[in-house]
Amino acid sequence: MFRFEPSAFDARSTPVNTDSASLGQTETQGANTPLDTNRTKGTAVIVSTRGRPDIVRSLVQQLGEQTMPPDHIFIIASKADDVALLDQNQKNLTVRIGRPGSTFQRNDGLALAGSRFSTIVFFDDDFVPSRFWLERMSEIFKSRPDIAGLTGNVLADGTRTAGIKLDEAQAMVQLRDSNPDHDGTLHEHFAYGSNVGCNMAYRYSAIRDITFDEHLPLYAWHEDSDFRGQVERRGLFVRADELWGVHLGHKQGRHNGLTLGYSQIANAVYLARKGTVPARFLADIAGRNLVINALRSFRPEPFVDRRGRLRGNLIALADLVRGRVTPERILEL
Repeated sequence: MFRFEPSAFDARSTPVNTDSASLGQTETQGANTPLDTNRTKGTAVIVSTRGRPDIVRSLVQQLGEQTMPPDHIFIIASKADDVALLDQNQKNLTVRIGRPGSTFQRNDGLALAGSRFSTIVFFDDDFVPSRFWLERMSEIFKSRPDIAGLTGNVLADGTRTAGIKLDEAQAMVQLRDSNPDHDGTLHEHFAYGSNVGCNMAYRYSAIRDITFDEHLPLYAWHEDSDFRGQVERRGLFVRADELWGVHLGHKQGRHNGLTLGYSQIANAVYLARKGTVPARFLADIAGRNLVINALRSFRPEPFVDRRGRLRGNLIALADLVRGRVTPERILEL
């Protein structure tokens, strides 16, 4: 049944406490701890959401229409309004109200799922997946034991535009789904960034002691790249052409241009020092964002706060020169 679980968290990543009778206890396991395959089976989908109640309701409905529905769905919201439209009678659905911020919410979802599922899937709340997504993902993991994680093919990405309407995205996905043939190509080497965060799946055995870095607050620019980099130390991370979907890129629930612009520089510096993401990629993406924000600030798109982003970029660069740049500084801006 639907579980509505309001909870308060402090800013220091307080562990999620769950009811062991209904949710299973959260476990901490080392990388070499044997996995009990009798207790870990099936698929859990974790979705963090903020300010998009109609969109997340649609995603939950789409997950129920998968050719192989998930064994459980965890919706991690930042406030009650985020999940006000969800069906309280739906089975295998758990909702938690907790700490706002992508890394916090995804970690809370991981803690709730514990070690009970063999596969963990992360979807953005505004991602529209193929109805074959979970079934084909499962087939890939079964056929390729060397694969630790994977992502799919984004047919269209609304983050690069004003956003894609839900009905238009659903039509695109349904049209692609209408073709019974599918391309089984797996790309074992592909660029970081590549729309990974909106749709990705991992073997639990590869991520049992990995969490999203909570030093990357709020929108957590490139927290998915950091997570991927940690997992790639244990196995392959691939992009599967037979998994597809559309990223709506809706702007509601997002943070302002100033904080995002700061994160575009500060998070790149932090992750380069951490060593989980290739430094060349981080330098390229940070430099590209700075140039684009500067050029387009003269005639910004109506759906992007280019001047706010540019100001955030410049504040981060000034902090870098002074030796005080950190991702958490956006909480002070």
